[in-house]
Amino acid sequence: MWLLFLALAWIATGLACAGVCRAAVAVGHASPPPPGADDRRPPELTLYETAYLAGGPQRLADVALVSMARQHRLLLAHTGWASVVDPVGRDAVERAVLAAIGPDGQRRIPAIRGDFAAADPVRALSDRLVAAGLALPAGARTSVRAAVRRLPGAVLLVLLTAGAALWMAPAGTESGPMLVWFALPLVLLIGTWATARAEIHPYPEWATPAGERLLGRREPADARPALTALAVHGRAAVADPALRAALHSSGA
Repeated sequence: MWLLFLALAWIATGLACAGVCRAAVAVGHASPPPPGADDRRPPELTLYETAYLAGGPQRLADVALVSMARQHRLLLAHTGWASVVDPVGRDAVERAVLAAIGPDGQRRIPAIRGDFAAADPVRALSDRLVAAGLALPAGARTSVRAAVRRLPGAVLLVLLTAGAALWMAPAGTESGPMLVWFALPLVLLIGTWATARAEIHPYPEWATPAGERLLGRREPADARPALTALAVHGRAAVADPALRAALHSSGA
């Protein structure tokens, strides 16, 4: 009977480790720039491109909201609501923000981020960065994270099957050899988990290695240093307490 549990442990181990390998290969295939990407690659990143590569559509939305608020065209309340002052967007991204706010002219910031992420200008920006070899395609972004998250579950399953095998073993069965057989898949899983965390952590989200190199060269001391800091580092980089509270609030 314990061989059945051992087989289950090995099947779970094989599936989990194979998933990590497949995800890593997928990211590797997605990272090299496609043919002609160098011709489409910008010499430096715009503020919007920086925000997308550093934090995706959510970060891009925050940059656009704060930019419009600093120009007094939006009001961002510390309670997490955005209100329109000037309903005219100066570029496609700002118009997408206004469309996400809606005709009422007021909406919760988390809801704005959600609708903004699906807007055509955001998809166009993403497609342009993917074509230039700077951003990862959607599938590659999530594959590694999902595969690595399955490893702890496989480790737990191996431990449970080992415990069940010991509990159901006939009286007088030596537990030492049995535990050695279960230790092998456990060691493989833990080794794969450690390697994944060392080699591909933090897990890739938005930028390819080429995109990360451009992000590393992004000068924070430009004409809008506060917005650049927000684009690169996220909401924690916002110095204004009221704006920071607005971006962190749920808007409830």
